This record gives sequence, C-alpha cells and structure tokens, in this order.
Amino acid sequence: MGENAEVEFTAGAFRFLTGRSWNSSLWTLMNGKNDLTASGRCLCGEVTYEVRGPLRGIVECHCKTCRRFSGGLWHATAAAREAIAIQDNGSLKWYRSSERVRRGFCGNCGSSLFWDRDGLTFLGIAAGTLDDPTNLTMMARLFLAHGADYYASTGQLPEYREYPDDPSLLKIPDE
Repeated sequence: MGENAEVEFTAGAFRFLTGRSWNSSLWTLMNGKNDLTASGRCLCGEVTYEVRGPLRGIVECHCKTCRRFSGGLWHATAAAREAIAIQDNGSLKWYRSSERVRRGFCGNCGSSLFWDRDGLTFLGIAAGTLDDPTNLTMMARLFLAHGADYYASTGQLPEYREYPDDPSLLKIPDE
C-alpha cells in the first residue's frame, strides 16, 4: 500500500483511511459497536488515528534505525491492523527503511507515527502519539547491544518529574 492509499476494508473494518472523513458513527454503523480503545495524533494534528481493539504493552527499541527515525529511543505499542483507523488528509507519508520495514510519519510536522513490517498482522504505533491516559506499561527493551554510547540504564542518572528548577544542570560544559 503506497502513501496515497485508497480505503481498504478487512473483516468489515477500516484498515487505513487516507484523505477521507472518519468518525466514530461510521465505525459504529459498520461494526455495530463503539468500542474505542485509544486515539492519538501527530504534533500538528494533520494525522489522527483511532484504535478499536487491544493494545500491546510498550516496547523500547535501541536499534540505530529506530533511533534515527525517532530522534532517540523508539517507544511503541501495537494493535491489529483491522483495529486501526487513520485519517491523514494526505499528510501521512511512508518511508521504506529496510527491505521488510516501512515507517509512517507526518509530512507536515515530521512526527514519527507508525512502524510497519511486511507480513505482520499488527501495526506499531509510536507511544508518544497516544492521547492520555494510555493505561499501558513497558513490556520489553530491544536491541540493547545496538544502543547509543550515551545511553545509561534507569537509576544511573538524576531523574526529574518536570523540567529541573535549576536549568544549569543541563548546561553545555565549558570547552
């Protein structure tokens, strides 16, 4: 499916919805229930999605490709393809990052949104794009051997619930 995909139906549900209007009443009409599990969007709001089915716990990936795609560690949940409805008004773009994987992002604001590996029944969803509350927990860390040299395990660094009161803690060291 290319970046200008048509509406696809799988088992009576939208798989992807591009350039078309989406609303919960349409889902309810097609499936007989309104069982929204989660929703989310990119930073600018041009790409939105709804999930109507279970979400997997969060996986953290340290591979170089995920780090380059996300600008840091990739944190993702996943859902069955037929449970995800995407509305993008033409802004959703896909980049084939390897022979088997493509990644979806907003062409307007650049938000990293989706991970799609050929042959799998689920679509990875960037955890940071989910609306709160997610009610999800971390379930695994992958490719730790490929992690960046600056990565430190939890508990080895100071942690702050918000931006630190003393911003000098984050200053650039003198040369």
